[in-house]
Amino acid sequence: MTTPGRAEFIALMAMISATVAFSIDAMLPALPEIAAELTPDAPEGATLIITSFVFGMGLGTLFAGPLSDALGRRPVIFAGFALYCVGAVLAVLANTLELVLAARVIQGLGVAGPRIVALAVIRDLFSGREMARLMSFVLLVFSLVPAIAPALGAVIIWGVGWRGIFGAFVIFSLLIGSWYATRMPETLPAEARRPIRVTLLWSALVEMLSIPMVRLSMLTQALCFGMLFAVLSTTQQMFDLVFDKGASFPLWFGLIALLAATASIVNARFVMRLGMRKLVMTVLGTQILISSASLISFNMIENEAHLFPIFLFWITSLFFLAGMTLGNLNALAMEPVGHIAGMAASLMGSVSTIGAVFVAVPIGLAFTGSPIPVAIGTLTCSILAFLLTLRMRQLERVVVTG
Repeated sequence: MTTPGRAEFIALMAMISATVAFSIDAMLPALPEIAAELTPDAPEGATLIITSFVFGMGLGTLFAGPLSDALGRRPVIFAGFALYCVGAVLAVLANTLELVLAARVIQGLGVAGPRIVALAVIRDLFSGREMARLMSFVLLVFSLVPAIAPALGAVIIWGVGWRGIFGAFVIFSLLIGSWYATRMPETLPAEARRPIRVTLLWSALVEMLSIPMVRLSMLTQALCFGMLFAVLSTTQQMFDLVFDKGASFPLWFGLIALLAATASIVNARFVMRLGMRKLVMTVLGTQILISSASLISFNMIENEAHLFPIFLFWITSLFFLAGMTLGNLNALAMEPVGHIAGMAASLMGSVSTIGAVFVAVPIGLAFTGSPIPVAIGTLTCSILAFLLTLRMRQLERVVVTG
């Protein structure tokens, strides 16, 4: 078996990475249906459909990297897809919200394998600028998925109901897994594999948490992720219940996703000029102003037609913020721990993702038919994240003067 050509390789890695976005965004139109069927007395509980998946993914990320380093890339990606399919089948059969949430956690655990392996395979085959260039193409293809996933989910719901979306997850993962199995050889030779050592993981975590810049970057990343997941889990309901635009939600979400995808281009343009920390701080400061103004508008403006453009701008700004902060914060956290980069990446992804769930869940559950609770939550997270970046700036000055 030979490695596929560049175009096919980019498409394959992008589709593997897109499994995460597809698993989240295709579910958004289904949340009202699930709430009506499984939790009619507490419809806000449906928001946990998103965060339970993210929680499972965060847990799985902790183990997927070390397992792929010890066993090879192919076994981990196939096991991950298999577990993901098991979760999807269980969700189809579930008759309570609690069982669906458990199935989503299992799906999240499974998807962590393909998610981490895709990054590891790219790292196995490429390095330096070539790797960065290839990643940009992968992210370009990947960014199209959030734009179309809700529309695809809506079509499936219209045709076969919300349980059909989980069937689509199985079909999608089987197709991508088969593509990988037939076209992608093992990229980590046996002699390069490293056995799993829990003591090494623990010592890496202790070392990371002992470094103030790493600690602050991870906390800030968790807050930014938390804002993103809180908005993701409530966006459909806000379009539907607040503005009566549930039917057109997939189109609006596609527009938001396409606009937010430009954040990577803007980030690439300004990060070299401003630096990662300063750019993150600037974006967070801007978000504080946007969320404050939006919150005031939500309290003062009663005309939905006048309020909707403000709401749309606010939602788009939150997705844009994710594209301008998460990669930079990850890079800031990784700078002092390059000697344990592999384990650090797994630990960082796991800790920040699980931390984000604890931020997003109370914000999502606070939604009761008004965007105000979500706006308060995002404003609070923005302020806390901004204060953390101020502390980062103080640390940078100490290092320079020292």
